[in-house]
Amino acid sequence: MSRAASAAKSGGALAHLRVLDLSRVLAGPWASQLLADLGAEVIKVERPGCGDDTRGWGPPWLADGDGQATREAAYFLCTNRNKRSLTVDITRPEGQEIVRQLARDADVLIENFKVGGLAAYGLDQHSLRTLNPKLVYCSITGFGQHGPYAARAGYDFLIQGMGGLMSVTGTADGEPGAGPQKVGVALTDILTGLYAGNAVLAALAHRDRDGYRSADGQHIDLALLDVQIACLANQAMNYLVSGTAPKRMGNAHPNIVPYQDFPTADGDMILAIGNDGQFARFCTVAGRPEWAGDERFASNAARVRHRQELIPLLRQTTVLRTTREWIAALEKAAVPCGPINDLAAVFADPQVQARGMRLDMAHANGGNAPQVANPIHLSATPVEYRKAPPTLGEDTAAVLRELGHSDTRIAALRQAGIV
Repeated sequence: MSRAASAAKSGGALAHLRVLDLSRVLAGPWASQLLADLGAEVIKVERPGCGDDTRGWGPPWLADGDGQATREAAYFLCTNRNKRSLTVDITRPEGQEIVRQLARDADVLIENFKVGGLAAYGLDQHSLRTLNPKLVYCSITGFGQHGPYAARAGYDFLIQGMGGLMSVTGTADGEPGAGPQKVGVALTDILTGLYAGNAVLAALAHRDRDGYRSADGQHIDLALLDVQIACLANQAMNYLVSGTAPKRMGNAHPNIVPYQDFPTADGDMILAIGNDGQFARFCTVAGRPEWAGDERFASNAARVRHRQELIPLLRQTTVLRTTREWIAALEKAAVPCGPINDLAAVFADPQVQARGMRLDMAHANGGNAPQVANPIHLSATPVEYRKAPPTLGEDTAAVLRELGHSDTRIAALRQAGIV
């Protein structure tokens, strides 16, 4: 569709923007889906015949209208809604020209090829920003555009290890099951996608500060390793301030006690006590008010020092009631606590349901694609759910027609395997 038609169709905050998405898997697509949810037109460029790698990362597979499994992987569905799928072979001159046509009118391009990978096709940031100086060109790589590791491929699991996250995640040494552990989702990719979305919006704000497209765009160099280190937050600062590298502590917190999981009569619960008042109230509910006045436990700093004494006492107490009983009593006393839910319990939770965190979108295969909602709530320009994640090449003909290609030309491109 034309820029005007796209803007008219979406009422989102970013409806005036066109994003060309050459990224694959998770970090880049997460960023482009965020922009799409906020109203931007996003054209996802995929390889003919196979598309984004995650299309094949199943099972599970989405069911069609008859309940039969398709070849639409759940992984792909998690990060590609509100996008149009265009298949283009960028290794062919004709395919490269199609991308250049799109880039001439795009506001943003997101890619996650290896450093220099797109230069061979004339689709690097220098070439496309020469063609369209207003373009914000975002490159996502494992290690960035310079440095001794720049040429290496980067994967979330690898970066969680190299970037220090696994050194502080997992059971403590000396305990059963000790050892480094990755986070259960590709967190570095997700965080990189969020940083990318912020960086893109910052670059657009700079470009358009004196009016729409009033200045040039710029190149964004974003590395998974950099993001992972930046997101170590207090753990990184603990090291920089003390000179001592933090260790794995399981579910315990290095700076707050008690702030971890505890056994109950029928399972487990989490206590997240963040100040001395909350601890005193917990002690009252637990029937041990004397703990709050004990000099070993009266302040958080003291509790951190005497962690090894306090935690066993707490565990001996928490096993005396069920999880539900503890949560009911502690919530009345304004003590932060909660269950450890599996995903079935998460999506059955009344708060999660009240916030609309699960939704269904009609899919081109005849079924419905379940989706996890965007958590952003804007009062004037709310997130929109316009289009389910596309089938491979679903919008190829429409996009090419908008670029001026005739049906005869499109058929010839298909026959040649270019689209």
